Amino acid sequence: MRPPDDRTRWLALYVLCTGMLMIVLDLTVVNVALPSIKADLGFSFSSLAWVVNSYMVAFAGLLLLSGRLGDLLGRRKVFLAGLGVFTVASVLCGAAQTQWMLVGARFLQGVGGALSSAVILGMIITMFPGRGEQAKAMGVYGFVASGGGTVGLLAGGVITQVISWHWIFFINVPIALVTAVLAVRLIPDDRGLGIGEGADYLGAVLATAALMLGVYTIVSAHSIVMGTASALLLIGFLVREATAANPLMPLGIFRSRAFSGANLLQVPWVAGMFGMFFIGALYMQEVLGYGALQIGLAFLPCTVVMGVLSLRYAEPLCNRFGPLRVLLVGLALTTLAFVLLSRVPVQGSYVRDLLPAMLLFGFGTGPSFPAFMTLAMADVGEDEAGLASGLVNTTAEAGAALGLAVLATVAASHTHHLLGDHVAKAAALTDGYRLAFGIGAALALVSLGIAYGVFRGTRVEQFASMH
Repeated sequence: MRPPDDRTRWLALYVLCTGMLMIVLDLTVVNVALPSIKADLGFSFSSLAWVVNSYMVAFAGLLLLSGRLGDLLGRRKVFLAGLGVFTVASVLCGAAQTQWMLVGARFLQGVGGALSSAVILGMIITMFPGRGEQAKAMGVYGFVASGGGTVGLLAGGVITQVISWHWIFFINVPIALVTAVLAVRLIPDDRGLGIGEGADYLGAVLATAALMLGVYTIVSAHSIVMGTASALLLIGFLVREATAANPLMPLGIFRSRAFSGANLLQVPWVAGMFGMFFIGALYMQEVLGYGALQIGLAFLPCTVVMGVLSLRYAEPLCNRFGPLRVLLVGLALTTLAFVLLSRVPVQGSYVRDLLPAMLLFGFGTGPSFPAFMTLAMADVGEDEAGLASGLVNTTAEAGAALGLAVLATVAASHTHHLLGDHVAKAAALTDGYRLAFGIGAALALVSLGIAYGVFRGTRVEQFASMH
């Protein structure tokens, strides 16, 4: 096929970004609708985490395999296949009338999301090889990826409150169909290396199963057998990656102290952030009595500040002060935000008790995530950049799934204990949520310590500051 002309390339970029927007929207839309889903389908507090975690487990477990399949089969084919799976799964989510139908469909959505999102960056880099135009294209992609959260909060609130939570999933269908039609017309059909080059399917199965059983062990809070099985599967995955001809995760990349440290610090950081949205939505609905639209609007200051700072000010701040200082300050602000939330009262006021924390989260995360990526990738060679970015995304999703399971389970257990002692329901719920936010503060503080210990005074910090 002939290379696309300049106009077609930019239209193709917008199509790819629309696909990414749909995937990003799905996470934030669901967070706003969680209280309604809980009430309608009868989820318990801890089991509700599976509505989010089933998606993230599939996404994290299959992201690296999806990227490899894009290399073998052709990225456009994998992107379209992902859209197809995501669309079918969205219909099943919207039609769900039972807990396990929704959880299973969310897992299938995660499969589709992994297939599509894993190849988008590769297609953008291929279509825009020049450094200048590639930077512009990545800027558009970054804006959509970060701004999608804001759109999702508003859309999720409006749709859930005006129609029903089922329609937050049905709305994906027309978007996905239009995106697929335009992708066929505008995106070049690359051939790929051929399936004979091999992919590590066993590694993907082991990684996904280990993560899923790990989350189940935390949520069930008593399954020693499942916990042991999860650990054995994880060991099996590492052995597989050390011996496979085409491993999903070549272990040699972790020889870099900076890259290993970056992935390590990201796990507790992301775990806390996802927990903030999950626990925060439930506190607003079950204690403060907010509706879905109010919940979406309540989170809006956080995502708006986050998006503006990451796009407009992260780069100049990193150039002026260095990425490590920006990351450390961001993690400190995130820790402080969690501390404020850990003090929320039963009769809470949005302006007094929630807004300061939302703003601190935005100011903390907005510039610190680009700074984190700069440090994480500074010691990675160009030939490993795609693998490294895929691993960073995988670590983030896995950390979010495990962390969310921990926070939800701890909060639910503490609340249940207080209710058994005849504490009023609103007070028991609030105390459970406060405990979860306190754990979030501890997780952010751990990330802060890891960042300082790994990067302080290293060659990577100096290298990243020069770039």
